[in-house]
Amino acid sequence: MFGGRRGVAAAVVACLALLQGLVLSVHGTGINYKDALTKSIIFLEAQRSGKLPPNHRPAWRGDSALDDGKEANVDLAGGYYDAGDNVKYGLPMAFTVTTLSWAAMFYRQQLEATGELENVLAGIKWGTEYFLKATRKNRLYVQVGDPNQDHQCWTRPEDMQTPRTVLKIDDSTPGTEIAAETSAAMAASSIVFRKTDRAYARSLLNKAKRLFQMAKAHKGTYDGECPFYCSYSGYNDELLWAATWLYIATKRHVYLKYIQEEAISATVSEFSWDLKYAGAQVLLAKLFFEGEKSLVNYKNGADSYICSNIPDSPYNQVTMTPGGMIHLRDGANTQYVTGTAHLFAVYSDILAQHNQKVNCGGKEFDSGSLIAFAKKQMDYLLGENPKGRSYMVGFGPNAPQQPHHRGASVPKEENGIVNCAMSFVNWFKKDVPNPNELTGAIVGGPDRFDNFEDKRWASSYTEPCTYVNSLAVGPLAKLAA
Repeated sequence: MFGGRRGVAAAVVACLALLQGLVLSVHGTGINYKDALTKSIIFLEAQRSGKLPPNHRPAWRGDSALDDGKEANVDLAGGYYDAGDNVKYGLPMAFTVTTLSWAAMFYRQQLEATGELENVLAGIKWGTEYFLKATRKNRLYVQVGDPNQDHQCWTRPEDMQTPRTVLKIDDSTPGTEIAAETSAAMAASSIVFRKTDRAYARSLLNKAKRLFQMAKAHKGTYDGECPFYCSYSGYNDELLWAATWLYIATKRHVYLKYIQEEAISATVSEFSWDLKYAGAQVLLAKLFFEGEKSLVNYKNGADSYICSNIPDSPYNQVTMTPGGMIHLRDGANTQYVTGTAHLFAVYSDILAQHNQKVNCGGKEFDSGSLIAFAKKQMDYLLGENPKGRSYMVGFGPNAPQQPHHRGASVPKEENGIVNCAMSFVNWFKKDVPNPNELTGAIVGGPDRFDNFEDKRWASSYTEPCTYVNSLAVGPLAKLAA
């Protein structure tokens, strides 16, 4: 290809440039956040259930679960599979939509700049279309699929033959957490679509209002998704969360009054699909800075969350790995990493806008301190860690090869009748890379000592979840732009 000494020199320069690029991509400043953002959204597309659109990007996925809801005489095709199995759980699905909507609302300009806004809007709408179908008068369908039987068969969603059991909440079977979280999802998404489709946004908001009333009128914890999604935190955080989004969406005093007089809050150090207090507090802190001084306790709650997490705070109480990653518990621990990055990024912007700082026992942290910590958490996931490896599939150095995921680990051509017992022998237990790349999936991640096992059967390390990625979209958009 190259001729003479000049050609050799050019080849050496090219190789050095390539090597430098690889080194930079591992050691921080060269991380391609835009590529990570794009891929994080592609993973959400791989989690879609139902009839896929023509522009669907993961080529190895096909239509699935088209008859969902049939046993209840309702159309429940669509929505998202939450993780590596083929069940549709209402609580994490709604949280995925709420947090993706938050990213689209707060980082709309950045998402436009990176060319990803339309993909994010499509991702949100894939969820809201499902929720519109799942919501009836005083009734909400909250789960499709039998998780116990589903977990006894390792098969692609396109080929599954396990029961598609339908669960619902209503007046006699309450589920305040799920009703309120779905209300939050509809309210948050209504804000996002208001600029482009007011009629659609109005229909979402109307559903959000009714679901909130349902959540309040028939209070009770829903345990039908246990042991897979047990709400250990109770439902008061979801009620506050939903009321907060409804107030932002409507500016109606009735929701502000609920937040001021009825809602129960708490001081917390985590933000997740089960525990939403910190998210609501950050949103309400913004309103406090904008003049609603009655919300000072919520602003103090947001500050407390920051003080609990930021390493140099005298009030820090969150476990960090030796390499600097937040670690709360094994199993989808990366949701706490992306969740913290999201809240820190958002609160950083709020503080900068209002020229404020967070005071932790006399030590102050400004906007720059918060975004630096958010960046450190995302950088860890994308390759800047003691193992020098990425925890996003298809991105960065030494990315995971065996995510715990049925669709990705079963060859596309293996369709038809599935022998459930042999499915684990044929695909689950084979120590080989997945045949289908689950592009953009952020896996469960390393343990508290930065150790990681890239094996399909080590699910606490390798299983991805939609809400891990939805929480990554905001900080990645900010870092990319």
